[in-house]
Amino acid sequence: MSFNTLSEFIDILRRNNLLIEIDEYTNPVLEIAEITDRISKEPYGGKAILFKNTGTGFPVVTNLFGSESRASLALRHQSLEQLAYEIHSLIELLTSNQKNFWDKVKILPELRDIAKIIPKSKKGRGSSQEIIMPEPDLTALPILKLWPKDGGRFITLPVVHTIDPYTGARNVGMYRVQIFEKDLAAMHWHRHKTGARHFEKYKLLKRKMPVAITLGGDPVYTYVATAPLPEGIDEYILAGYIRKKPVELVKCLTQDIEVPEDADIVIEGYIDPEEDFILEGPFGDHTGFYSEPDYYPRLHITAITYKKNAIYPATIVGIPPQEDVYFAKATERIFFPMVKHSMLPEILDWDIPVAGTGHNLTTVKIKKYYPGHSNKIMSALWGAGQMMFNKIMIIINEDIDIHSPKQVIEAIARNYEPARDTYYNYGPMDVLDHASEQFSYGSKMGIDATQKLPEENITITKYKLPVIDASEIKEKHKEIKQINTSLIEKGIPVLIIAIEKKMKVLPWLELIWSQNQWQGIKVIVVVDDIIDVNDLFITTWLAANNIAPQRDTKIAVNTLLVDATEKNEEIDGFKRNWPDIALSEEKTIKTIDEKWEKLGFEKHIKSPSLKIKNKA
Repeated sequence: MSFNTLSEFIDILRRNNLLIEIDEYTNPVLEIAEITDRISKEPYGGKAILFKNTGTGFPVVTNLFGSESRASLALRHQSLEQLAYEIHSLIELLTSNQKNFWDKVKILPELRDIAKIIPKSKKGRGSSQEIIMPEPDLTALPILKLWPKDGGRFITLPVVHTIDPYTGARNVGMYRVQIFEKDLAAMHWHRHKTGARHFEKYKLLKRKMPVAITLGGDPVYTYVATAPLPEGIDEYILAGYIRKKPVELVKCLTQDIEVPEDADIVIEGYIDPEEDFILEGPFGDHTGFYSEPDYYPRLHITAITYKKNAIYPATIVGIPPQEDVYFAKATERIFFPMVKHSMLPEILDWDIPVAGTGHNLTTVKIKKYYPGHSNKIMSALWGAGQMMFNKIMIIINEDIDIHSPKQVIEAIARNYEPARDTYYNYGPMDVLDHASEQFSYGSKMGIDATQKLPEENITITKYKLPVIDASEIKEKHKEIKQINTSLIEKGIPVLIIAIEKKMKVLPWLELIWSQNQWQGIKVIVVVDDIIDVNDLFITTWLAANNIAPQRDTKIAVNTLLVDATEKNEEIDGFKRNWPDIALSEEKTIKTIDEKWEKLGFEKHIKSPSLKIKNKA
């Protein structure tokens, strides 16, 4: 299917019954997020949602990319694997050692017609500049507040354009933007991002930094802003490659920077590096927890333009699954060939589970050739691009279906001996990791679940898998509120316990393990009693978020004990603030329940926030 604009893409979704349209007034503050959260957690990601009545002149579309099929459609491919190998060829072209760009072009016959992908500058105004606000006013846009403890309203799908002041190279990234006044916002970019590096260069030069934010336009723009491209590659070359035609750019009205002419909305502004930063956040982020407030650059708005019949796109982040997991899955598929062919050919596949929220959990399938091979892969990947943020890495053999959680956990049960196969490391952590002792730096854990070679097969004493009477255990240990023995009953030596925490967990757990003769269990995970531990997805999500591996795990003989509870200073000596989980408040849930029938949905869907006990 061919389309040129966001409106045309939405029309395609409408014709294919992939869109829900809501005429009832829906408040951008909390209500749109609550509705989207319910729909996005439906099987296969639900449908896209078009909110036509937002109290502004702009409709809002959410969950636009919230399924594998819609993400593929937005990227104009039926198969992400097919697109993956095409993009790998493009990146090889752009990063090869040819003397100049035109020499590079010659090495890839598919790109003989270079005009198809190089962005073009267009004279005059674009459709994105059809209407100019007399005075820029961010409050005229239906900017969302997602969660009740958010610091304010946030633009969540901004395609942010910056320019390197030394080279003139463009960067297109995605960094959330909090609104403070009609012409003042905060630019939230992390220290590892290109936009932040551009800012540091303007700071050295003591020059104001031009910034342009676009919303909408071809959905490909949104994707390329999130793609982890090698440094120096123009994201709009990738966009042109996917579109099979160049991105047309127009100059902003008040800033010396170019943006796509077909964007729905353009927000122009500047950052003065000599100004004090502004306190931004908190924000209910894609981890499912609130990110802490921190200081970020002030963005002064100088102009807002938009096309006639513009649509405001937004995404909801929070406890997975949400829309962002499908773009993450696209990136996983698209950039796997680059890692395999340029770095580690012995890697056969990888999977970044949705419950791991991107950085917490990765499973890697390898063709194993020699002793210690798994450890080599862990070390290499922890030093590779965005994989440096990975917290828990599991390595499995080539005969396992890596995308089958059942097969992966069976491989762990079969091949993993905690005393032999657990590895620890330290390195950079995602800035959203709240469990590490230090901000953006902490421990990592590797699990070697491959079949062992003779040199690796250190003798381990085998224990019989115990029979566990959950009622008896809870009666004996009153602090234990729930026990999930379902995996043990299937022959998988993993036990999950939920407790009311009043003590330091690992010493207590080691005592419980010893008293109950649980030596046959390979992994015991303890979480707070705020979730249903029979829900393995939610349990995995919570546990992966809440551990700092070196601090929160201990090997007792041959059992990995895991403390995945919330940490605090009184019990654990943990000095950082532990964030709350992003949940809808009772008032919003009740409001949406009461208007549900008017919204036009076929069946009632309960709020996902009700699955978790809110400590507040």
